[in-house]
Amino acid sequence: MSDELMEYYDDDEEFADFDEDDDDPLNATGVSRKSLVIFFLIDTSGSMKGTKMGELNTVMEELIPEIRRVGEADTDVKVAVLTFSNSVMWMYSEPISIEDFEWTRLRADGVTSMGAAFKELSVRMSRNSFLNSPSLSFAPVIFLMTDGYPSDDYKEGLKVLQKNTWYRYGLKTALGIGKEANDDMLAEFTGTPDTVVHAYSGGQLAHLIKIIAVTSSQIGSKSMTLADEGGRELAMEDVYESKQKLLGQQIQEIVKSEGYGDGSVPFDTGW
Repeated sequence: MSDELMEYYDDDEEFADFDEDDDDPLNATGVSRKSLVIFFLIDTSGSMKGTKMGELNTVMEELIPEIRRVGEADTDVKVAVLTFSNSVMWMYSEPISIEDFEWTRLRADGVTSMGAAFKELSVRMSRNSFLNSPSLSFAPVIFLMTDGYPSDDYKEGLKVLQKNTWYRYGLKTALGIGKEANDDMLAEFTGTPDTVVHAYSGGQLAHLIKIIAVTSSQIGSKSMTLADEGGRELAMEDVYESKQKLLGQQIQEIVKSEGYGDGSVPFDTGW
């Protein structure tokens, strides 16, 4: 990775930025507070109408206080929510500090414009937009939730998103909701099936959203350095690969311990 793309900080600090298109990747000389943005990408298409959306709204309202306890005292945690149906829309015009964030209950209608959501996320995931914190930045946490297959060309949108350096180094997870969700497609988004889980019922939906969001945020806000056998610090690619691997391991341990995904729990007939 080039020196122009990243600037390294001593001790346990993270890299300041990952977007090669940014003119000023630092933008924060002498600032020690670190920033973590958690992105929620939420399917609000018509198939989410009723029980699914009602349960999702309820658990997200309960989740916010739990995320407030994530991270160290010097970590500024912010939340950004992108919904997609006929069009894509941000819940707020910019990421909101977790201390001030209030959930706005979502409604479901329309089709599943996931490809458009990927393109919009790529535009906003930049120092020139949603990641313009004047502090050092952890790579973002990106959590996708959907109950069906995209109605647009999600592969085209994903190709655009994959060029975004913040996305490449972010912690990516996905939750499939109900019997129509396609886990293989979700694994294309996260890069590995280990960070994809499936909710078979309303109870699982609530439980898994909390587990994934809190676990991802905890790992995402963790300062981490790696060294080889000779004690030399490894490249930042290895650090974030290690974080993603750790996230997948923890999620799969929870899935197995709870008995999710093995077919033993039937789909909720209310869905």
